[in-house]
Amino acid sequence: MRDTADFIAETYALGAGPWTISPIARGALGQIWKLSGHGSSWAMKELLFGCDEEQVRREAALRQATENLGIASPRLIPNRHGGHVSRLTSSSGESYVKLYDWIDGTKADVTDPDILDWFGRAMALLHTAGEGASEMPDSWYERCPQEADWKDLHQKVRQAGLPWADALGRFIDRAAAELAHWVTASDPGDLVTSHLDLQPQNVLVGPDGPVLLDWDNAGPVSAERELARALYIWSGRNQVNTDAARRLARAYRRAGGKATVTGPQSFSMLFATDLNYIHVQAECAVDPAVTAAQREFAGDQVVASLRGLPDLAAVSALISALQDVW
Repeated sequence: MRDTADFIAETYALGAGPWTISPIARGALGQIWKLSGHGSSWAMKELLFGCDEEQVRREAALRQATENLGIASPRLIPNRHGGHVSRLTSSSGESYVKLYDWIDGTKADVTDPDILDWFGRAMALLHTAGEGASEMPDSWYERCPQEADWKDLHQKVRQAGLPWADALGRFIDRAAAELAHWVTASDPGDLVTSHLDLQPQNVLVGPDGPVLLDWDNAGPVSAERELARALYIWSGRNQVNTDAARRLARAYRRAGGKATVTGPQSFSMLFATDLNYIHVQAECAVDPAVTAAQREFAGDQVVASLRGLPDLAAVSALISALQDVW
């Protein structure tokens, strides 16, 4: 990895070495590396499945706009040519990389009232900054696989002899259609440009307070649906902490957030993204064109996702708990 470290240092004009690089975390779309040298560190995100450069420009613009409103986030560092993404060629093939400030901090505690207040305010500021979006959200957030898609995929998984084939089949027979029933197109009048991945793992609490990470998905979204998804995730998912949900929602309202949660239809984005994620990862797990490590990672993601699917009863309990907030 020494050659990679030197290449990144040169591409981003970080200075002469020695530089070291070490793996930190693997996500669905990329690998995070820590690049260190001269007493400083940087976070390098390697994109493993291609790069939409227009999406990167959108990410950079939104991050800058929200920084002016007081939402702290790592800088997306331009390379020496002014671009926010660079192409990396290695022995394992070609990928794209982005470079960010390295943030030292601890995971956000979703039981901490101060963190809930911060997050509710941050989401409201995001929605305020992103008002007036005209593009419709990506289909990832608006549509989900149909019955025929699931059956075709299940057959491939069974033929591959994967150990979770039966679990996938039970999910297809029961939960997939129930959740898909609530997945619909967004109301064009409710659209904002926002972060789209507002999960606790994307918040670190550093020396100066919380920092919002991972802006890769930034784009148009229904404010109501992003709010609903965040409330579900931040209040304990299927183990709903109603006090946490109400506190977060009230912080969102106090900071000027306009969206409300009205019923199961508000959770369309949650259901769509969870269904699409399982489908995409299951497809990757049987794809001979990707590496064995990528197939293994994808299979593990399917198993974990099937265990954590949204439960409609928990969603209903969350809706009821929030009625007095709106």
